[in-house]
Amino acid sequence: MTDHPIPTLTDVLAARPHVYRYLQPTPLHPYPTLSRLTGADIWIKHENHQPVGAFKVRGGLTYAAHLSAAERQAGLFTASTGNHGQSIAYAARAYGIQATIAVPEGANPGKVAAMRSLGAEVVHHGVDFDTAREWIMGVAAERNGRFVGPTEELLIHGVGTYALEILESLPDVDAILVPVGAGSGVCATSIVAKTINPRIEVIGVQSAQAPAMQQSWQSGSMVTAPNTTFAEGIATRVPFANTQRIMRHYLDDFLLVDDAEIKQAIVTLLEHTHNLAEGAGAAPLAAAMRYKERFAGKKVVLVMSGGNLALDKLRGILG
Repeated sequence: MTDHPIPTLTDVLAARPHVYRYLQPTPLHPYPTLSRLTGADIWIKHENHQPVGAFKVRGGLTYAAHLSAAERQAGLFTASTGNHGQSIAYAARAYGIQATIAVPEGANPGKVAAMRSLGAEVVHHGVDFDTAREWIMGVAAERNGRFVGPTEELLIHGVGTYALEILESLPDVDAILVPVGAGSGVCATSIVAKTINPRIEVIGVQSAQAPAMQQSWQSGSMVTAPNTTFAEGIATRVPFANTQRIMRHYLDDFLLVDDAEIKQAIVTLLEHTHNLAEGAGAAPLAAAMRYKERFAGKKVVLVMSGGNLALDKLRGILG
């Protein structure tokens, strides 16, 4: 672990001009039928409405804005299961930077196509995200480019702007449920919420089929765990030290849900909100359904982090 200062609300506030130069705030809507199903007062933060279909674009724009001319010229390199890569590709196009993105074999074809349409070079490498990440880090070093990990602090600063939007619209929220992959979203949310109102519960959600981040947070040590989840946005096999450090400082709890529950939540969200959520984006509702007693009567925001669900997966879920 590092003793580098933890990002603050001030950092998130400073990111706003970089985010809103290109993006608009996303909707926060109440859903009475979901409230009846869960016993809580359910609101959804629709980050699936972003131009790339996921929250991470806020972080990419903030990161690119802070690069020097020489760094922009050298190019950006990263690995992604899709949404982080789209964020970097979107930001790279906005700032005239070449982006090279490694994705695992079998990556979501829609996300790959979206990254390429934004001008990024996309290279398939390895069986999972962690393998792709290790490889592209070497490529970046060989080419003297800038590798962008998914938990860079500037990314967290930008992502935190959605949490500011939640608090500005719904200051009396009791709990915010956030899906956790690498952890930038839950860290950003907890920094903002806990600074503004420490009584707000911020709770991470991960698949029980990819529990590395949850087990690491719970144990206080870095735990590698099997990753067999279908939900690529929360599919991490190896934990990230930077976000673990922030989560241990701020996070109230970290819940696991099964892939079957996430798939059911996708269907429920489609039926009740008419929004398509990817696996990560549906995980918070799965948690609200599984742990009803915990959230009964509370005002709960579920972060629908993204809507980039591959059509073949949707067909399989719908049967």
